[in-house]
Amino acid sequence: MGAGHTHPLHVHEHSRTHHLPAHVKVVATLTTAGLVATAPRDDVIAFAGAAVVLAAVARASRVPGRFLVSRLAVTAPFLIAALLLPFVASGPRVDVVGVPLAVEGLWGALGLVSRTLLGATASLLLVATTEVPALLRGLERLRVPPVLTQIAATMLRYLEVIVGEVGRQRRAMTARGYDPRWLWQLGPLTAGLGVLFVRAYERGERVHAAMLARGFTGRMPVLVAERPATAADWAVAMAVPGLVAVARTVGAVVGGAEAWA
Repeated sequence: MGAGHTHPLHVHEHSRTHHLPAHVKVVATLTTAGLVATAPRDDVIAFAGAAVVLAAVARASRVPGRFLVSRLAVTAPFLIAALLLPFVASGPRVDVVGVPLAVEGLWGALGLVSRTLLGATASLLLVATTEVPALLRGLERLRVPPVLTQIAATMLRYLEVIVGEVGRQRRAMTARGYDPRWLWQLGPLTAGLGVLFVRAYERGERVHAAMLARGFTGRMPVLVAERPATAADWAVAMAVPGLVAVARTVGAVVGGAEAWA
């Protein structure tokens, strides 16, 4: 386990975004996500502006659109819930292709879909342009408790081991004729998950004992030299939430003007 590790969300490129310090990108991403999350649900200009800004960041970072779309599939449950809002919400209704939909539900669906997709895209761009060790080190520089970053680092390192255990268990059960099709056939599967938990717990104890035997003092060693963040780095990174803030301001001004018209 001493070799370097990559994760399936990282895109190996050499863009300006990739070379920005991790903690700078974390601050920019959190600020952008906060601006999107707190935008009014009917602020179409703010959501459209944020989408254009994030698309420009993805292009500048050389992150393929297909990569982002495939990873955004994890937001499907939230999108499905949003699509149900126009049907279940109360209040005035409007006919859309002959189907009566609640106006409040339509605005609620727009807000939920926009916030979910834009927030997830910003997070994906962060992890796509930042390797895991650098990201964890950046969180430490932002004063995140070291115990949390150590747990995350260990979890990410041994996630592949756990996934491999699950695959071997499944192949062994299939070789013995186990092919569950009904709910009452899940007994062996739950028993296997229990065994997997016990094995993972015991492996964690052995790994921790080995780390202590090798002089572990409570902090992970820094294996890659880090350069300090410059004013130019902060300017480039914070330009993203800055442009999103401009879009929100324009949306607020236009919305206010329409309200007074």
